[in-house]
Amino acid sequence: MVETKPREAWITGIGIASSLGEGLDAHWDALNSGQVNADVATYAPYIVHPMAKVAFEGQIPKKEQRQMEAWQRIGTYAAGLALDSAGIKGNAEILSRTDMIVAAGGGERDLTVDAAILNADVQGNAAPGFLNERLMNDLRPTLFLAQLSNLLAGNIAIVHGVTGSSRTFMGEEAAGADAARIALARIAAGQSDIALVGAAQNGERKDLLMLYEFGGFNLKDKFEPVWKRDNGFALASGGVFLVIESKEHAQARGAKPFAKLSNVVADHARRKSASAVTLVLDKLWAKLGSIGNAAAIITGATGAQPVTAEERAFLDKHRGIPIRATGTAFGHTMEAQFPLGIALAALSISRGKLFAANDPTGLEVEMTKPPSQIVVVGAGHWRGEGMALVEAI
Repeated sequence: MVETKPREAWITGIGIASSLGEGLDAHWDALNSGQVNADVATYAPYIVHPMAKVAFEGQIPKKEQRQMEAWQRIGTYAAGLALDSAGIKGNAEILSRTDMIVAAGGGERDLTVDAAILNADVQGNAAPGFLNERLMNDLRPTLFLAQLSNLLAGNIAIVHGVTGSSRTFMGEEAAGADAARIALARIAAGQSDIALVGAAQNGERKDLLMLYEFGGFNLKDKFEPVWKRDNGFALASGGVFLVIESKEHAQARGAKPFAKLSNVVADHARRKSASAVTLVLDKLWAKLGSIGNAAAIITGATGAQPVTAEERAFLDKHRGIPIRATGTAFGHTMEAQFPLGIALAALSISRGKLFAANDPTGLEVEMTKPPSQIVVVGAGHWRGEGMALVEAI
């Protein structure tokens, strides 16, 4: 049996829509100016990074928007930006064989219906069968279906015509790492030529804030950069998608790459003992390959404890490498945080510069040389660790 060499995977399209705006130039400018759009009032005492105002009809027909919840609109919009960036928007032949790998959470709740059901139960007005009756009669069909995580992929397929194979991963931050890992593995093995990979989140949801408050994860009262926080993340709205394809496929169509995705590794620390996350991150780092002297690190560090302290212990072993935390400027986009790190790594390499530090603690320092390698680090607030190596071509 003849062994074939794994194929290179090139990142040829990037789509980002977040609290900082939309598109690559807007985000690059915002990052280098230290811009942060954090809302401390609307959901007080909780801090949220709200979605910037975008004209969704630029990527999604209005009639299609009506059946989507906010997270689906954000994701479908970012996917369209990525397809535009890669130069394959509207190319039916390529889109028909473009695989889709999405990381997604559950859909959004109808809080009015939830509150009515709970109030009736507390007041003793819930007869047998009340819950089923209310769910059947009060929930719109589209809202009920919105609870299905794979509807984001479905809407992207409908709106943009991406009709290759489709996979949806759930599992918060770890899902974003796995989406990238599987895309790379399929391309390297020759099972896929081109893939659309990404995630989206609507962080402006009272039900999500309540959910994470039960776990003590929300940043409250005052915005602080990630490395200054005692505990907590600021939920954020945003969508990030990447077009990743084999080197041969990209060259055949004359595509210009941003960077190559050389490796993605993931693990799942049991987190039952101190330093469990640090040890797993050490092991993942060792699996990435050789890291040179023109490297940087982009981390999706949440600010939640104890995981951020354990990640910090890992980063302290690599203090010679410039570090950036995406959570300060973007907030925490959960499933989209790892794809966001890959997107910013590829963008930085393509522009020959790491974006500016935004950290008063001194952990993040400026990088004077163009980065040729950027390691993307993700440690979930509750479970899951991952790393990606993005390199210059």
